[in-house]
Amino acid sequence: MSSRLVGVGVGPGDPELVTVKGVNALRAADVVVVPVMDTGERGRAEATVLHYVPEDKVVRVVFALNERTDRARREAAWDAAGERVAGLLREHGAVAFATIGDPNVYSTFTYLAQTIAELVPGVVVETVPGITAMQDLAARSGAVLTEGTEPLTLVPVTAGSAVLKEALAGPGTVVAYKFGRQAAEVAQALRETGRIGDAVWGSALGLPEESVRPAAELDGDALPYLSTLIAPARRDGGRGGKL
Repeated sequence: MSSRLVGVGVGPGDPELVTVKGVNALRAADVVVVPVMDTGERGRAEATVLHYVPEDKVVRVVFALNERTDRARREAAWDAAGERVAGLLREHGAVAFATIGDPNVYSTFTYLAQTIAELVPGVVVETVPGITAMQDLAARSGAVLTEGTEPLTLVPVTAGSAVLKEALAGPGTVVAYKFGRQAAEVAQALRETGRIGDAVWGSALGLPEESVRPAAELDGDALPYLSTLIAPARRDGGRGGKL
């Protein structure tokens, strides 16, 4: 039988936001891999997984999760992680990989799956969708992501604030991920495009240190790396105005 690698989205941090299918996939796997930084601290994915499976079933694998400047170091970490997971797949029939949010949205799982497909011929790769940070922030803040024919643009601010500003100049809702280190540039872009009034940001959603605030309160101080921003579409046509 072919071995199976299942990427399981475990949501943005609140254990109650893991889907029933996600919990079942974690429990059905022989081992559950969680990504950790080389500094070793417990990440959100691991903390969430431990609500549903025993610790002795969890395998911590180091990824250079925040490495963007040293490509060689980043790819060496991906290769080492791939080799580790490939070894687990040779020992076990089913391995789950837990990732925050959704495994098909800016997830480490994407790179892992590509590596594993080369290292373990015939491996079956599956994903279980998870609730994303933008959905959770919308629920906690009351921000409406889309109405009628409005587009929705998701931008990782690690691509640069110019990409965000271009999106904000458009007609729809804009969501920015990973903007914490560039909070000052994000606030400036919101003000220059007239989008700061209804915008909200949040971090550590569902955790004790959660913060959900109006974007107008951004003062330029750096925020947690995984902060999320929602700038709702301009809605001037009344209820159903964009149907």
